[in-house]
Parts: sequence; structure tokens; C-alpha cells
Amino acid sequence: MSGFEGRSVEEARELVRSSIDRPSAARVYDYILGGGHNYSVDREFARKQLDVFPDIRLAMTTNRQFLGRAVRFAVAAGIRQFIDIGSGLPSAGNVHEIADQADPDRSCRVVYIDNEPIAHAHARILLADNADARRHLALDADFFDRDGLWTRIVDSGYIDPTQPVCLLAVALLHFMSPEAEPRQTLAYYADQLAPGSMLALSHVTNDELPDDAAAEAVRNYASTANPVYFRTRDEITDLFGDWPLVDPGLVWAPLWHADPYFEAASSQQSDPARSKMLAALARKPERV
Repeated sequence: MSGFEGRSVEEARELVRSSIDRPSAARVYDYILGGGHNYSVDREFARKQLDVFPDIRLAMTTNRQFLGRAVRFAVAAGIRQFIDIGSGLPSAGNVHEIADQADPDRSCRVVYIDNEPIAHAHARILLADNADARRHLALDADFFDRDGLWTRIVDSGYIDPTQPVCLLAVALLHFMSPEAEPRQTLAYYADQLAPGSMLALSHVTNDELPDDAAAEAVRNYASTANPVYFRTRDEITDLFGDWPLVDPGLVWAPLWHADPYFEAASSQQSDPARSKMLAALARKPERV
């Protein structure tokens, strides 16, 4: 297996070079994290957002750190399969890198999923250049495809649906409108997963956020391919359905299993709401 589907790596590289007509949320995220997979249109938009929300870099860094801690937590709990939906562009601390570092046997399998052509192209290049293609795969697919996407995941042979999986929906659902009903689609995937599986989720919130700042941020992102929709703490909690949350529950992202060795994470303990990001991990109960 090649580690990606569809276009060749060279075609993916050409797609990366040609996709620069409007800001991409994935590339903006990459730029703010200090990555190199972005263009002037993304950097200009990112600087505009930084003017509105000076803490946006803090929020994105915090989110990336949460992703790493959630993956390590899942590996420590015995999970060796990961599905990262809305994986975005390759940035420091990709899921397969974290999982491989945490698992000395290098037995983890990761399926990356993104429907943005530029993000998927970068994922293909990443896996071709520095990943074990026998264990890690990138799919060009849409979260809302449900049956079609799940069939492709299972048919790929990378994921065993009879064994627990950690499903990652990190900084994903705030790009989906309430009218699209992402809760129902997420519940579909949750139903497919084996008992003992985990769901790691983070989401921006307008709780404790000035209304004028929130409104301007929403207006700015509305001009991109990825509009943002804030949700309240209760609305984010509802996304987990009836899966019990692992302690400490839904908290500001810097507080979720905070790692004192991460300077950026520990420095936020005095005001974790600055992250603007709520995060939690839930585990599917064993069958009775």
C-alpha cells in the first residue's frame, strides 16, 4: 500500500503550488504555528486575525499540544489505531509521529482525512517523504460522507473496526454550521467504533469572549473557504453524545492533562480561558 490514494506525489506537489487563490484555514493554522506550508494570502489573513485576537497564536499552539497529549493518553491506554478527521496541513507533532514516539513497538496505525485539496496534497507528500506507508494513510474524503467514508476506511485495511480506535476531531467542528448538523454525523462514526474506543475533540467557544471580538472573527473567517461557528460549553459537551468524559471532563485546552514540561502550556495555567479552546476526551463504554 502506498500510504495515499488517487493522484501521484508529483501531482500532489503541483496542486500545492497552484492552490493560492484564497486563504485556507489549514494554511493559516500552519503559518501561525510557524510552519512553512502557506502563501502570502494566508499570511495576510493570519496577521489580520492576530490584530483582532492577539491570543490566536496561543489558542492554536494550545490546541496542537492538546492533540499530542490526547494521542499519548490513548497509546498509554492501549489504543493503536487513530483516525484524524480534518487533519489539515502537516505541522510539528503530527499524529503518526506522536504515536510512534509513544509506542516503542511502532505498531500504531493512522488514517488522515481531509477534504481540502491543498491539505490532502501536503499529507500525501508528508507520508511519502517520512512515514511508514504500511501503517499510515491519507484519504481525500469529506466528514459528512458517513457510509462512503467509513467504507473507504475499513476497505483500506489500515483500520480494524473490531478493535478500539481513537477518533480525533480536533479543531474541526467549529468549521461546520449548525444547519449541517455535525453532531449527527459524529454520532454515526461513534456508532461504528468498537467498545473502548476514544473520541478526542476540541472546539473554539465564545464563552468568556467579548461579543465584539467574536463577531469580528466570525466575519473575517466568513471571507475564507472555512467560516467559523462558535459554540457554547453545553453545545460542545453535547457533541460527545452519551460517551463518558475522561477526567477532568470538558476544560480549557491547557488544563486537559497539562504537561508541566511544556512551557507554553504551563504558562497559561493562570488564565486558561485565553486559549479560547475547550477540549475533552471520551471513551466508549464496553458492551453490557
